[in-house]
Amino acid sequence: MKILLQMPGRAIDEWRAALVDALPEAEVSLWPTADPIPREVPALVDYALVWRPPPELFERIRPAKAVFNLGAGVDALLAVPTLPREVPVLRLEDAGMAEQMAEYVTLAVLAVYRDLRSYDRDQREGRWRPRPRRPKQDFGVGIMGLGVLGRAIAIALSAFGFPLAGWSRSPKSLPGVACFAGPDRLAPFLARSRVVVCALPATGETRALLDRRTLALLPRGAHVVNVARGDIVVDGDLLALLDEGHLSGATLDVFGDEPLPAGHPFWHHPRIAMTPHVSAVTLVADSIAQVAAKIRALERGEKVTGVVDRRRGY
Repeated sequence: MKILLQMPGRAIDEWRAALVDALPEAEVSLWPTADPIPREVPALVDYALVWRPPPELFERIRPAKAVFNLGAGVDALLAVPTLPREVPVLRLEDAGMAEQMAEYVTLAVLAVYRDLRSYDRDQREGRWRPRPRRPKQDFGVGIMGLGVLGRAIAIALSAFGFPLAGWSRSPKSLPGVACFAGPDRLAPFLARSRVVVCALPATGETRALLDRRTLALLPRGAHVVNVARGDIVVDGDLLALLDEGHLSGATLDVFGDEPLPAGHPFWHHPRIAMTPHVSAVTLVADSIAQVAAKIRALERGEKVTGVVDRRRGY
């Protein structure tokens, strides 16, 4: 069995060591390779494990059985023009990311509910100003995207008694969550969301979905949490609604340009809390264990989960 591993930066050594340990029977090669490979005759491998690969990779390497994306979001991989059309693409499912995402979002939601940013500002200004608690039944939390990550977020938040709602492309069912589906149900979903959490995949349908029109459907004083992809939220529209007072704040972990440019207005906006795309980082050991299990299943001729529907984009 031949496997190609591509991972930008020095992290590739850690990934390779984990892969060799999990699949000792495999012949593992790395990209970029030290050996010259003629473009006219692509080298054949069984599986390619990649993260944001350059287009040149698939001109020089031809995976025969599957391409594994070493992350949950496959938008960057599907945008590679040389990605072979006939080879299945598989994404990571959870691999330790769901727990991290649930922790991050729970922290963000509780910070909004308990007014922690206001108390932080009071401390810096030397003011002692207790605030009344909000009725929890009026503090609806909406989760956009009910895949593996969105469901983990909903389960984590259910322990706190917030009214929970979820919105997805197709109908879903989750205990304790009012589920909405499709474009026609987006407006009533947003109208009940005091905090809206974006955990959607990046697709042509979701790009710029949260623009001025849709964000204005949120109740006045709502808070936006984005842990999905930066281009789902339109930066200028979010800033305008924050400055106008319709939105009370935003917690952002993802951005259209990363790292966020130094002059971007998000950096110093008083109503925005930012983190550098750390809500759920890929864990090497968990990820390789999942990939190795799926490779062994494929070698036995079994079906596996996590196969990407290229038409849908996830």
